Amino acid sequence: MVKHDAKYMRVQTWEALRKVARPDSRFSWDFAEFITDYEGSEQGAERIAAMDLYQKAKVIFITPDNNLEKLREIAFRDKKTVVMTNYGITRGFFLIAPGMVPEGKEEVASLLDGVARYWKHQTLAQLKESVGHIDLMVTGASTVTPGGIRFGKGHGYFDLEWAMTYTAGLVDVHTPVIGAGHDCQVVDADVEVQPHDTAIDYIVTPTRVIPTRSEYPKPTCGILWSALEPQMRGQIPPIQELWCQIHCK
Repeated sequence: MVKHDAKYMRVQTWEALRKVARPDSRFSWDFAEFITDYEGSEQGAERIAAMDLYQKAKVIFITPDNNLEKLREIAFRDKKTVVMTNYGITRGFFLIAPGMVPEGKEEVASLLDGVARYWKHQTLAQLKESVGHIDLMVTGASTVTPGGIRFGKGHGYFDLEWAMTYTAGLVDVHTPVIGAGHDCQVVDADVEVQPHDTAIDYIVTPTRVIPTRSEYPKPTCGILWSALEPQMRGQIPPIQELWCQIHCK
């Protein structure tokens, strides 16, 4: 079987996704710049919220993807502690603990502009002190495979978020990861996998919860400094924090 690279998989999926996607107010239909929302994402969020993994989790990392707005709203209503980043991780990590979002403002706080009214910035060290351990990670994707690999926009942000939280001791290889997407984003194909590609345990779509085949281990290599895009070390504060731990002694 021919192995497909991530770029090929994204483009193939984006063609199908255009039929069900909801355009972004900033990026319109440019799926290389954002993880799109789509028809049925609310049902997908409800499916995640019904899972035992979610019910038992006290601390949940949720990426700032458009298709996870409803899940963020549900998590705030359920008084979960939510950890998230901003778009591009340019401001680092943020904490939204129970009580920080006023009652009735959960929907507003689910939006990236809205949540900025309530969240609290945290360095990785502060986050480790605040929450200790993240119980569940949920991410959007461009393409997900039943084998357990997800591809994002192509910038590697979720892989970095995993690498940074893993290095800080906030997650480990047993931390469950859910990839949320539309049914058309689930593609059972043989793909080229890189050492930093973060494996997922479940795929959740508007119609299904799919346990992956877990064909790939979660990365334990931390940040691959030589693979970082040149501007990332200067633009992403937690990257600077980890770099300084190594080189600023």
